[in-house]
Amino acid sequence: MASLEHTMKRVIVANRGAVARRVIRALRGLGIESVAVYSEADQDLPHVREADVAVPIGPAPAAQSYLNRETLLRVARETGADALHPGYGFLSENADFAEAVETAGMVFVGPSPRWIRMLGHKTQARDAMRALGMPMAPSSAVLRDDLAALRQAAQELGYPVLIKPASGGGGIGMLALDGPEDAEAQWARARQISERSFGGSDLYLEKLLRNPRHVEFQFLADRHGQVRCLYERDCSTQRRHQKVLEEAPAPALDRAALQDMGTRLESMLAGMGYDVIGTVEMLYTPESGFSFLEINTRLQVEHAVTEEVTGVDLVAAQLRLAAGERMEDVLPRVPPLNGHAVEARVYAEDPVRFLPSPGVLRAFAPPALPGVRIETGYAEGCRVSSHYDPMLAKVIAHAATREAALDLLAASLAQFRVDGVKTNIPFVLRVLDDPAFRAGQVSTGMADRILQEARVAAQAA
Repeated sequence: MASLEHTMKRVIVANRGAVARRVIRALRGLGIESVAVYSEADQDLPHVREADVAVPIGPAPAAQSYLNRETLLRVARETGADALHPGYGFLSENADFAEAVETAGMVFVGPSPRWIRMLGHKTQARDAMRALGMPMAPSSAVLRDDLAALRQAAQELGYPVLIKPASGGGGIGMLALDGPEDAEAQWARARQISERSFGGSDLYLEKLLRNPRHVEFQFLADRHGQVRCLYERDCSTQRRHQKVLEEAPAPALDRAALQDMGTRLESMLAGMGYDVIGTVEMLYTPESGFSFLEINTRLQVEHAVTEEVTGVDLVAAQLRLAAGERMEDVLPRVPPLNGHAVEARVYAEDPVRFLPSPGVLRAFAPPALPGVRIETGYAEGCRVSSHYDPMLAKVIAHAATREAALDLLAASLAQFRVDGVKTNIPFVLRVLDDPAFRAGQVSTGMADRILQEARVAAQAA
């Protein structure tokens, strides 16, 4: 039987920042050597110092460094790595890259390439899940470089629609289209973002639901047919389709209905033979119930909230499952839920206009409170580059109740000292203080509503 100690002795971490540090920490805990990579812009980041080996991979633009498949594979060969962890973003859902890693004789620490290809491509995933009986909102087929097809598909679905990258995730490149007059501009913008972020410009349309809830289910799976659902996360608090607050368990939803959906998805993934790690993202409205959104065939940014309420180290489990270990050895049973966890993403951005705020961190002092976990790729003196996602840190608060967790998170953010760049902390604190949010009445439109109310109040003052 395969085991981690016989399969992985040195792992290249093909990513940067917070997720690179998180994977390196898990590797150290498992007694496995780590190889960090870094662009010219990232040479002073903590993950470079913390790895056992660190190798430069090129200029700051991601296309010339973190998305450069040939360079990453060359570094892996030269450093003697026997596995590669892609983190999230960049090449984590690129099936061709995963296949190239395996062809080079290494373990790709993620689902098998065939699942990345089928499920990482959003329209193929929808086709597969629809065939299994999963309810979902109407959508189009892939629309390649054809503006006329876009206009026709939008007309058939009925405005408003959402333009989405067929590959990738994280809310990147998703643009709303309210009518035909903006079709050409939004189409061009979405293609440009998708190409820059994911190396491909295939897009599709999805019927846009107004103010649904965004609920996702976390799964681990071995390569022997066993799948475990580790409950759900609510990720409804979003700004421009980017998640800002995530929590587990989902508030103000029927636990029996959530359990039923998790069991249903668990059975579907097991029947397909899915493996290693994945998240099924769903939209929910009281009128339509759950509808399938997409499957992320990777570790999620917000994985820490699940870790906090279950005690399961998802990154260590991902590594062991990718090495071929059986579920009964990695996770014999799903632990019961333990309290409530909520995560805030702290971005280097203007809290009003939400534009990136690059610069040098003259001061960077995350809070240190009991029950609070910090995941960051930065330290004081580091430069926040304009070339990458502007997330500075994830602040995760865990407490016995949701109310206590929210209070703890708010107190932590109020203590978070950052100088040199602007941050979205004032906006997050405003959300945490909102009565509807406190009552669990969350939706994807809630953050915009809170922001608009703040603007109206400022104008009236």
